[in-house]
Amino acid sequence: MFDNYNKVQQAVLETTLGLIIEKELQATSMSLIARKSGISTGSIYHYFESKEAIINELYRGIVTFNGHKVLDGVYTGEPLRTRLERAWRNLITLSLEYPQGFQFIEQYSFSPYIYDEVKQAAYEGGWCHPLEKLYAEAVEQKLFTAMDPKFMVQMHYGSIVYVVKSALNHYLDLKDEEINGLIDSCWQSVSL
Repeated sequence: MFDNYNKVQQAVLETTLGLIIEKELQATSMSLIARKSGISTGSIYHYFESKEAIINELYRGIVTFNGHKVLDGVYTGEPLRTRLERAWRNLITLSLEYPQGFQFIEQYSFSPYIYDEVKQAAYEGGWCHPLEKLYAEAVEQKLFTAMDPKFMVQMHYGSIVYVVKSALNHYLDLKDEEINGLIDSCWQSVSL
């Protein structure tokens, strides 16, 4: 998930992610990050000026990774429905394969710990904004009802998030049939 970072940054980000999921942010100190990662506090401060800087880079890194995964195979000449369904399937698969990244994004997307400029850059550079464009295209082609694409993306994301959380908590068994039904119901909810 953090392949674009050097080894020290990778270790710090991976360790911090694990600690935050396990212990929460307030219980995750710089000394604990250093001890668990095997990276000296001085080396950590060389790359990250504070715990908040680590959290923001963690957010940025996960959103960038997620964006690449979700949008994989979406920019093709295939029909719009096929591409949108692929994006949602990619998101579901990603969330199940990388549950810590999914949990972090869900917990901290609206957190005051994440700087506004980082949230905005992540929104535009991740997968949400590109999907909005595809939804706008579907509205323009009269495939979807005339509704704000941003609203539709968030509405469908919310449905998917709830199902993924239920699967990660072993409440639902999410197989291909259920995934297909979920994606189809998202399409049907806004189609004309």
